[in-house]
Amino acid sequence: MPALSPKIFVRKLLDAFAESGGSGYYVSEAYRTHPRKFFIEYGDETISVWVYIWTITHGGRVSLPDEYRIQMTSVKSPLQLNPEGYTLLAGYYQELNIFSGFDLKHHRVFTSGSPSVQIQKKTLLDGLQNGMAFDRKNNEEIAIAIRPDQLINYIFNAESLHEHGTSSRLYKLLGKAANMETISESAQKGLTKEKKKILQLVEKYARDANFSKSVKLAYDNRCAVTRQQLKLLDAAHILPFSESMSPDTVNNGLSLSPTYHRAYDNGLIYLDENYHMRIRNSKLDELRAAGQVGGLKKFIEPLGKIHLPSDRNQWPDKELIIQANKFRHTG
Repeated sequence: MPALSPKIFVRKLLDAFAESGGSGYYVSEAYRTHPRKFFIEYGDETISVWVYIWTITHGGRVSLPDEYRIQMTSVKSPLQLNPEGYTLLAGYYQELNIFSGFDLKHHRVFTSGSPSVQIQKKTLLDGLQNGMAFDRKNNEEIAIAIRPDQLINYIFNAESLHEHGTSSRLYKLLGKAANMETISESAQKGLTKEKKKILQLVEKYARDANFSKSVKLAYDNRCAVTRQQLKLLDAAHILPFSESMSPDTVNNGLSLSPTYHRAYDNGLIYLDENYHMRIRNSKLDELRAAGQVGGLKKFIEPLGKIHLPSDRNQWPDKELIIQANKFRHTG
């Protein structure tokens, strides 16, 4: 596979930041540069991210048909680190639309030439399926496959994942977590607090990724309120997952644009038992009292009967709707 153009790398990274719940801004002066510098807005945070990234290609060795790699060209040792944020060493495989993350500590300093860093093709395929997948090399370095919707999660936790994933025991458990297999308490016995935290994060990322993918697919990748697509969608829990361990199933999900997702989570709008999305009057009164009703007419226009999945078995569970409305004191 020929090397991708620098402009494509930037576009794919910006798309991935959006898919993983943020908004990215490219701030380098040129496309053909290393590292490529971004600001990402994520929730209430703005973070700085530097990315060294190359095309993932076949390793070229007939004896290792599953070996793929990046070649670190056009950079000098040691790689510069971002003094005010995160630095990634990454690859991108366009055929699968998937990224790889490598341990910067292992590869920041290198000899002259174009050193290569490897990852297995199976790991890339597993990452496409599970959101993240892990490849432990002979030198105990961990390479990670990252689906675009998990890229910001990876950015926040890359250092810990690479550092602690080198443990053979944790490495096996991370693979199970990414594959959404149940991990018993006894299997975690003896793990340090930090390693348990990493395992729990990967479990959460896998669960969230599977939930998001399933919900969006059920709703034809459309917002249940506006029916718009535009790749601007979130998978919202009807009853929050934290509330009595509500299920991570399609029946507890709604595909919503970010604005309506936030309005739903904040209780400004709610879903009734007849599948109508409605405005919450007490919240509306609060907005009026605060003089913050600008754009209200346009906001409430699409409210009403929501767009439902074509498969009735995937419609919102009415009992979960009732519980959610009690939880949010909606009425």
